[in-house]
Amino acid sequence: MSSLFRFILKRLVMTLVILFFVSIIAFGLIRIAPGNPAMLILPDGAPEQAIRAMEVKLGLDQPLPVQYFRYIRGVLTGDLGTSIVYKIPVRNLVFQRLPATFKLTVVTMIVCLLISIPLGIIAGSKQGTIIDFLATMFALLGQSMSTVWMGILVIYIFSVKLGWFPSMGYGSWKNYVLPACTLGYPVAAQVTRMGRSGIIDVLKEDYIMATYAKGTSKFMVYTKYAFKNALIPIVTIVGMQIGTYLAGAVVVETIFAWPGFGQLIFQAVGTRDYPLVQSCLLVSAALFAIVNMLVDILNSFIDPRITLH
Repeated sequence: MSSLFRFILKRLVMTLVILFFVSIIAFGLIRIAPGNPAMLILPDGAPEQAIRAMEVKLGLDQPLPVQYFRYIRGVLTGDLGTSIVYKIPVRNLVFQRLPATFKLTVVTMIVCLLISIPLGIIAGSKQGTIIDFLATMFALLGQSMSTVWMGILVIYIFSVKLGWFPSMGYGSWKNYVLPACTLGYPVAAQVTRMGRSGIIDVLKEDYIMATYAKGTSKFMVYTKYAFKNALIPIVTIVGMQIGTYLAGAVVVETIFAWPGFGQLIFQAVGTRDYPLVQSCLLVSAALFAIVNMLVDILNSFIDPRITLH
């Protein structure tokens, strides 16, 4: 069995274990939360007998271990329960909202990487120049801004004052601009900073000097050799952010009324829709864990030495 296969198998097992514990936590949090799901489903003033009958229907009268195994059996068969508020299967709600979040994530990361990676390489290779100074300011400013403040700022400038882009909605390419900038700027700032630091460190290595001695052009040295070795922290950061966005960019989707998974989580918590909250927690954790597993596997291809740890 190769070291790479063992590494992938180990990460897969770790991901399954993490999801198992997340399912327990999600199940437990909902059970200890105040309120009675049966009372939320029934109209106000429902008699005690009707409440008890609904608890029996929902299985809330069963011991907690029995309830948990029923919940897990449903999850494994694709049954995430029925939303108390929307009166439709939670699975349908999740699948309806995930595409909008996925599209916003893809657009955000494409724009982010097209800006931050070249900027990081140029800043690292031209340390001490005006370009390096501007890139550093770009990174510091992006990492200093809160998402809420930046979202309100871009809406005020580009929607209210200039009228260039809509402040909410979903459909046109213009609807992507403001939420993608709000989501992507902090990540672009972080990737720029990490790329700059990585390039500066790598360019000091002896093998870079040897590559120059062979007559390799600066462009090839920076892109093929230096950037490749500075890539692992960048891939890790980008992967974690993708996992976060797919798991629900709650703040940005709420600010821009983006009909995605993040807004669904916000609405579920606000309406105390227990089955929906429970399933959203599990789906969020699953998406984040799967993306992180894929990032680790990708890093193992970039640097095979990772599989030895």
